[in-house]
Amino acid sequence: MASFRTEDGTRLAYRDEGHGFPLLVLAGLTRDGRDFDYLARHLPDNIRLIRLDSRGRGGSDWTGAATYTVGQEASDALALLDHLGLERVALLGSSRGGLIGLVIGAMPGRRLLGLCLNDVGPVIERAGLERIGTYIGVEPTVRTLEEVVDRMPAAMPGFDHVPPLRWQEEAVRHYVQLDGRVGLTYDPALRMAFDAAMAGGGPLPDLWPQFDACAGMPMAVIRGENSDVLSRATVEEIRRRRPDLLFAEIPGRGHVPFLDETEALSTILEWLSRMKPYDQTDLNPERDTEPFTA
Repeated sequence: MASFRTEDGTRLAYRDEGHGFPLLVLAGLTRDGRDFDYLARHLPDNIRLIRLDSRGRGGSDWTGAATYTVGQEASDALALLDHLGLERVALLGSSRGGLIGLVIGAMPGRRLLGLCLNDVGPVIERAGLERIGTYIGVEPTVRTLEEVVDRMPAAMPGFDHVPPLRWQEEAVRHYVQLDGRVGLTYDPALRMAFDAAMAGGGPLPDLWPQFDACAGMPMAVIRGENSDVLSRATVEEIRRRRPDLLFAEIPGRGHVPFLDETEALSTILEWLSRMKPYDQTDLNPERDTEPFTA
């Protein structure tokens, strides 16, 4: 795993795999780049997959609750692109990673060639966030990863017909085996950042202006059929505003789909194809209109 330092000195870990069309993937609130292992197995050879561990997660530095914001993490993602010398990329974001994608997509200078949102949208359901809030920063009471595997089906509501091997794969991506106990793969201070964002109990801010600002770039939305974070009503409005947008609802999945489901893969591959013709070796901004001429 490689790393670089941001302007504030934070060391951020990332993986840069393959050659060709650059695809940046960003994981959810408590997750890291390993979340995209399942997708990586199915991507074509001409995709350059770039995975960032956001600050406080995975292999990146822990920097404290005040720094764990969507705005800061968007700046960190752009810093990675600058570090790699990439002017523009396609971005696929799961949950919080999708919110970061919406923020970047709305920024001046157009750094995105396209945006795919995995089980997240401009409106986030408070009920889903409250469920997530029950486990953020809470270390498991069990002593082994094997015990975690046994409990994962109950801890991941909305996921049907998931084979036991997948729960084993998930356990080692969510937790780490320590001496006599199971630990977290992220800074527990994320809990304080989350609580601060949820404080007051009022309506959560929406990102419709950011969504609308992404007009002109290929977009896709993937939703788990049983999601409690992205509602069908929000999806209906998304599709009304963007009739050209690709959409897939994944049966038997909650928040978030694994992205190796048949429906998710076909949608992602079609979304990537819509950013052609594109010279994969050339990120000259003078040619940046090519991916969007349909």
